[in-house]
Amino acid sequence: MAAMVDNGLLAAAFRKVLRHQHTTHRRLSYRPTGGSCPRVTGSSFKTKSSLSSGNYVEQSKQLTELGGGGGGPPRWFSPLECGCSSSTNSPLLLFLPGIDGSGHGLTLHYERLGEIFDVWCLHIPVTDRTPLADLVKLVRSTVRSEHNRAVKRPIYLVGESIGASLALVVAAQNPDIDLVLILANPATSLSKSLLQNVVPLWDIIDKHRSTSSIPVETILWKLNTIHEMQNHLNSNLRNVEAQTLILNSGKDILLSSIIEQENLRGVLKRCEVRSFIGNGDPLFLDDNFDLVAAIKHASYFRRGRSVDFISDFMPPSPSEFDMVYDPFRWMDVAVNPVMLSTLDNGKIIRGLSGIPSEGPVLFVGNHMMLAMDLVPLVSRFSIERNITVRTMAHPLYFERLTKDGKLPDLSFFDVFRVLGAVPVTAANMYKLFKLKSHVLLFPGGIREGYHRKGEDYKLIWPVEPEFVRMAVKFGAKIVPFGGVGEDDVLQLLLDSDDQMKIPPLKSLIEELTNEAVRLRSDAGGEVGKQLLYYPIVLPKLPGRFYFLFGKPIPTEGREDVLRNKDKAKEMYLEIQNEIDKCIGYLKEKREKDPYRNLLARLPYQGFNGFDSQVPTFDI
Repeated sequence: MAAMVDNGLLAAAFRKVLRHQHTTHRRLSYRPTGGSCPRVTGSSFKTKSSLSSGNYVEQSKQLTELGGGGGGPPRWFSPLECGCSSSTNSPLLLFLPGIDGSGHGLTLHYERLGEIFDVWCLHIPVTDRTPLADLVKLVRSTVRSEHNRAVKRPIYLVGESIGASLALVVAAQNPDIDLVLILANPATSLSKSLLQNVVPLWDIIDKHRSTSSIPVETILWKLNTIHEMQNHLNSNLRNVEAQTLILNSGKDILLSSIIEQENLRGVLKRCEVRSFIGNGDPLFLDDNFDLVAAIKHASYFRRGRSVDFISDFMPPSPSEFDMVYDPFRWMDVAVNPVMLSTLDNGKIIRGLSGIPSEGPVLFVGNHMMLAMDLVPLVSRFSIERNITVRTMAHPLYFERLTKDGKLPDLSFFDVFRVLGAVPVTAANMYKLFKLKSHVLLFPGGIREGYHRKGEDYKLIWPVEPEFVRMAVKFGAKIVPFGGVGEDDVLQLLLDSDDQMKIPPLKSLIEELTNEAVRLRSDAGGEVGKQLLYYPIVLPKLPGRFYFLFGKPIPTEGREDVLRNKDKAKEMYLEIQNEIDKCIGYLKEKREKDPYRNLLARLPYQGFNGFDSQVPTFDI
């Protein structure tokens, strides 16, 4: 029997399916359980998987029927060239299947997963009756052996339904190993659901009979296994130390996954939830779901013990960019940003052609209320110049000091992280300059982004030139810019000063501020007042956003700035002065823009298309 096994399935069955597909799909490799992955160099993962959600049901049935009932013990297989990524430090990803047990639940994601992970999938034959304890032992031994082989590399356990529950059981027994759990609709409350008759047992059986050739006896065995895992997790779930991402489609027949996700989030120490309401079940077989994108959006991809927002960052693909930007396209219609830049000769032009193509480049400017300027700025660079701008962002975009607080959920900031935001630290700026990146910095930070009434377009910067010397050290071109338009979009009614006089709002401000890491807490003056609050504003009929990027300031060869603090402050003041000039220019010119108001722009956009660039003032 062992000689007949290929790719984790009976060789004849698997090859017949591949012939049926008329494909050149790469040969899958069988892995002995508990074995280590032989390193394969030069694996490109260019070949598209031949399987699809449309024919998955048919192929699952063939794999069962042609394989003589799918006998043999559970075993690992690698979907593409041993599942080893071309990168030598790619994390290991172990896929734990749902009730069907085939291990092909990641079919639609093989190609993209293979670019960043070593992918192993667990195949559990339909006639297998391995007890839960032995199944856990199999996965645990693999996790242990692979951890010992690369102790600094995280191991990903990706599971759906029953496989997600198995991943939790393994994690609870291995709290000392760096595990990352990606769980789709985890079946951790099935026994409770059955007891409450939320889902008739026959509906569960009928569903899985219709999507595969799984015998009723196998389905009942799996349901009993889930019940065993539920009993185990009731006592041991709090032992899970793994970083956990729960993916919820809201359509799992086994349980009310929306309720269950909140239960798990409340118990697990390091748990995030992302909802994909409207997607199918199984979630991983939905053509509209992208597993790699979901992992990246939540900042769950890492190669070491913690995520490195520089080295672990992968620029969004065109499809990813469209996916994260689509919800914000209305802003193009509402505020139709005008982008201006300055050539080396000082001439102001429409568009971003005046921006240096080669880095390192540092964009420095004023910050609009509630960071309304961030998405228009970053997206325009990507669309017009194909430049990925790395935004230096406040820690609240990346972490919380308390769980279930009053600040927006971290998922609210996924779009900024996907588009390249990094925590604002000197170390991160150093790394970005070293990589010759285009970096966006708002020195006014939270204080400027949550400014008070009457402070529109006022620079509230630290006294010390925090970024100047580092820019000079790397010879970065500094591009000062100004942005205006927030006063044409909203009117600030109650700022932090007003709200601090109202006891309930004062308590809310203090709570919000204490939930996030504070920056410049030792700074004096206005810069040190890093209060987080929800401004109470009156929306206006939208005007228009305007951005002007000034003439790039070269820093290469300015060693005098490194040696002399006065020279550094002189350059610092020069940058601020240029930003004020940009703001003044835009405020004056917008008065002559016939399309400044939304009502004036709508007829033009209706005739020329809402993606069209509306004319503006003469330059």
